[in-house]
Amino acid sequence: MDLPVEKWKVYVSQKWTSLEPSLKEKLLCPTSLKDNFLSRCVFQLLFLSPLQALSHTETGSPEMAICYANRSAALFHLGQFEDSLEDIRWAEEEGYPDRLYTKILLRKAECLLSLGKFKEAADALSFVENKMSVDQSLKATGHQLLLSKLNQLKVKAGKENSSSVCRPAVPGQAQRPLEPWEKSDRIPCASPSVCLSFSTRKGRQLVAAREILPGEILVREEAFVSVLHPGESFLLRGSAEAVLCWQLASKDLHCHRCLKGALALVPCQGCSYAKYCSPGCARLAWESYHRKECPLGGLLLALGVFCHASLRAVLVADCAELSALVAQSREEGTVEPGAEAHAPRAATERAPAPIPGCDADGRYCSAYKAAFSLLTHTEKHSPEFRFLCGLSVAALCRRLGDVGLEASIPGKDMSEDQEEPSAALVPPALSVLGEAMLRHMLQLQCNAQAVTVLRSEDKLVASSEQVRLATAIFPVVSLLNHSCDPNTSVTFSCSTAEVRALQPIARGQEILHCYGLLRCSSGACEALVPEDDVQHQLRDLKQRTETALELLEHGEPGMMELLQKCRLDAKRFLSPAHLAMGEIEDRLAQAYVTMGKWPEAAGHVRRSVQAVEAHYGPSSIEAGQELFKLAQILFNGRAVSEALHTIRKAEAILSTHLGSRSSQVQELQEMKACLEELLGGLTLRGAAVVGR
Repeated sequence: MDLPVEKWKVYVSQKWTSLEPSLKEKLLCPTSLKDNFLSRCVFQLLFLSPLQALSHTETGSPEMAICYANRSAALFHLGQFEDSLEDIRWAEEEGYPDRLYTKILLRKAECLLSLGKFKEAADALSFVENKMSVDQSLKATGHQLLLSKLNQLKVKAGKENSSSVCRPAVPGQAQRPLEPWEKSDRIPCASPSVCLSFSTRKGRQLVAAREILPGEILVREEAFVSVLHPGESFLLRGSAEAVLCWQLASKDLHCHRCLKGALALVPCQGCSYAKYCSPGCARLAWESYHRKECPLGGLLLALGVFCHASLRAVLVADCAELSALVAQSREEGTVEPGAEAHAPRAATERAPAPIPGCDADGRYCSAYKAAFSLLTHTEKHSPEFRFLCGLSVAALCRRLGDVGLEASIPGKDMSEDQEEPSAALVPPALSVLGEAMLRHMLQLQCNAQAVTVLRSEDKLVASSEQVRLATAIFPVVSLLNHSCDPNTSVTFSCSTAEVRALQPIARGQEILHCYGLLRCSSGACEALVPEDDVQHQLRDLKQRTETALELLEHGEPGMMELLQKCRLDAKRFLSPAHLAMGEIEDRLAQAYVTMGKWPEAAGHVRRSVQAVEAHYGPSSIEAGQELFKLAQILFNGRAVSEALHTIRKAEAILSTHLGSRSSQVQELQEMKACLEELLGGLTLRGAAVVGR
């Protein structure tokens, strides 16, 4: 949910409609961000926003220790022994009841045994044994069960004194190792193959400083800020292995700071929403921004991800830099940074100014100055939309004032023009904050990056879809201009964006990617299809695809015709590399599998593999999963040679990500052995025929 909740949008729309014509006329003119923000503050005070009623904050439960202990039991059964131990430690720190303490100590010993830490396990068992012999309350009901469990573990510890057990790997839980690469001195998040240029027609752009080969890493950038989208509480259905394979990319199972996936998250102690992958991440988030966000409760959820990301951007910014940039933007008025380059220059005009966003030495860093320099395109937004953004920011600033946070907001000592009546109603600190937030909220309409993960379902021919996990600001990635035929792909590893070349790029050629992998209706790529329209088309496409699947599951006719129609419609507005296209190819493959038409099914999965490799790279786990499906189909279709090639490729990728003991790798090895035996038999028979 990028924009505010529907109730708030309806309320703002009603207020916009009720405005006096003269007042609405004034708001139709794009004024400075300062004027926009201050006027919305006045409206917010007059309308006494009902948005505050939408806010809610839940605190930690008094049974927190028991909750940690219960989760440790679930993690133990999933084979996540390190995470189970971490939850046991948290249960102890939260004051786990002494009468139940022996139970989690035994579980702790089991985890240590499973991890091969026999000395620590023996120490834990000795502690439990001493506690049980001293504590008379343990001699009551249940004592014999605990004693029996203790004896079993002691025997197990004795038998496994030399072996070690590896912890099952959880794809997606740990950030994949990043390939080493060389960084540019001018653009620290880019390679030396990339340079920053300025075009009077396109503004800032990235171009190739030398010849670039396919697969080369061009940009690797950590998000300046990222905000996790509110979770949809996807149920983790299926077996324990399905959970471990991360087949459902639940937003509720990702760190709110680094976006890393984890089964055992550490909740914020002040609110019920923010959760982190580790105490370290929780501490860093608290020190950087969350101590200021935490008191805002559900208001941030109600105002939407764009408003939340805008607040976080100013909270992590350097105070002095933020104040200076806001002051500079006020002096420049409504002119966008770099927009003056679009106008004709007189022959006597001074030399062009430095490229916006660059430091004094010409370096474009992924820092707040670069983020602040991104264009807002204010003149392209409708007056009603600007009204919604301004009023939302004003509501948030009012709440910040209510909880007394303005003292910690940058810009509090900045001088403020008090001539306007509206300025007197807003403290200088909140005025600076609100102006910067409004700028970022408008920027995000055209510069936000959707951080995505792949969610798949475990079927014979598994379906997959791109799940939008978070919204982030990447100042360097944002410099890439749009093309319907991009020469790069953008992928994500937690909160890091990685841009790779899809094809050879000549020196001096612009580096491009597709903002939504859309096919522009004009073919000129001068204007993008509005995101709302695209999302509507995608939702309609998905609904029709799901309808076709229902027909398939019930054996009803018309399924194949509907899927083919979906494919044709998708090709009109999506690139062949779009993951939605790959999903339709998957569905078609699934349909052909049910009919036993293996060659046709293989053809559709091959196209799905191409889409996934374009997005995630040929060595990614996502590509490995697609190749696994293709291997199954080729094996069943007895396409021996291609099946062996695909099996070996999938095995190499999945072994790296999942380990050689994973069920998928073992299945691939079994298929390979079967095909090699079959090939060996055919070779022997062929030799025998020749010998005759």
